[in-house]
Amino acid sequence: MLDWLAEHLALIMFIAMFIVIFCGYPVAFVLGGTGLFFGLLGWSLGVFPIQGLTNIVLRMWGGVAVDPVLTSIPMFILMGTVLERSGSAKDMLMATQILLKRVPGALAVAVMVMGTILAAPIGVVGASVVLLSLIALPQMLGRGYDVRLSIGTIASAGTLGILIPPSIMIVVMGEMLSTSAGALFAAATIPGFVLSGLYLAYIVGYSMLKPEVAPPLPPEALTQTRTEFWREMWHGLFPMTFLMVVVLGAIFAGFATATESAGVGVLGSLLIAWMNGCLNWRMVQDAIRNACRANGLVFLIFLGATGFSYVFRVLGGDELMLSTLAGFGIDTKWEILIFVMVLIFLLGFPFEWIEICLIVLPVFYPILARLDFSDHIGQANWFMPWFATLVAVNLQTAFMTPPFGATLFYMRGTVPPGVTMTDVYRGMTPFVILQVVGLILCLWFPGLSLWLPRVTGLLD
Repeated sequence: MLDWLAEHLALIMFIAMFIVIFCGYPVAFVLGGTGLFFGLLGWSLGVFPIQGLTNIVLRMWGGVAVDPVLTSIPMFILMGTVLERSGSAKDMLMATQILLKRVPGALAVAVMVMGTILAAPIGVVGASVVLLSLIALPQMLGRGYDVRLSIGTIASAGTLGILIPPSIMIVVMGEMLSTSAGALFAAATIPGFVLSGLYLAYIVGYSMLKPEVAPPLPPEALTQTRTEFWREMWHGLFPMTFLMVVVLGAIFAGFATATESAGVGVLGSLLIAWMNGCLNWRMVQDAIRNACRANGLVFLIFLGATGFSYVFRVLGGDELMLSTLAGFGIDTKWEILIFVMVLIFLLGFPFEWIEICLIVLPVFYPILARLDFSDHIGQANWFMPWFATLVAVNLQTAFMTPPFGATLFYMRGTVPPGVTMTDVYRGMTPFVILQVVGLILCLWFPGLSLWLPRVTGLLD
């Protein structure tokens, strides 16, 4: 019995982690506590060296605490918080709406375009969704837009911030996959705009087929002098578009790393707040406080995941997973890759993206790194940017699938009292399907992910 337990300890550890998480305990403590418990259990069974516990501390320090790349996370969060309080987003919605006023579903299209532009400078889904909800949802419902179309549009536009760089999730994945964050930024850019294009096509098509779900703008919104038009464009679109170009351009041109571009973004957001007359000490204090709170939560999960992944691998988790997949008849490279994609999609129902990354990537990354997809993508060393993009697109569904999708709760907290959770779920459904379509396109056409990092030299 003890021999069987020692041989299958890694599998038991993996299953136990899921069970405890489903009990509702914080993920950071579950990962760290599970790693510590099974490390001690493995030591008692003679399959884990007790000195390995000291290695966990060293890995936490060297792999997380002093990692300069991860310092970009609180900077990006701070940048998004400053932009949220500067009023730039509201000005952008007005300008975008005027620009697209003759398009079917103009207001919904404007929200999607705005979400696409905001995805780069904000990069935090919670901030994007709440911001768009507070600004756009009252306008959409007030103009007679269908509540489900309104909710789905805002939710999907807000989740683009997790894919279109500079994205916190991509920084985290680059660190976990030991891959350049700049290469991952470039790889995720075109898929992000492809998803945005799919959303826009659906909104326009649905609005043309059913005009009653997206009434046209009132006549007073269509009458405007040329001077007024360009004033709105300059005030509403230029600051945020310029910030996006500067942040992304600095990375793709090689002038700045992901960490340095985050600092550039914070400086740009402060300048925009100053231009809007919103820069004051109270706003800066609130932004820093929120960034510190989010930073503490994220890094606590990192530390717990570091301990879990180390103990899991020492207990033979890699080999056990390979043998388990082979036992289910999953042994070819495509079967393993599709299995991982389906697993990530299913995990999106109960877990958030960071939990999925920290659960799946440490387990399957060493397995997938051994496989050769060069016949499909061109070169073996291009696999990680392509795979990371597939995971990132897939993880967008984690924000919008019940019961624990974060976007669901962001929306539920901002919608009017008459809107039910069923409306929220049904509003998300078409856009989740479009996300799956986007994932299939990226899987079947790797050039969507690899063209931009190739031409910018980030894959060399």
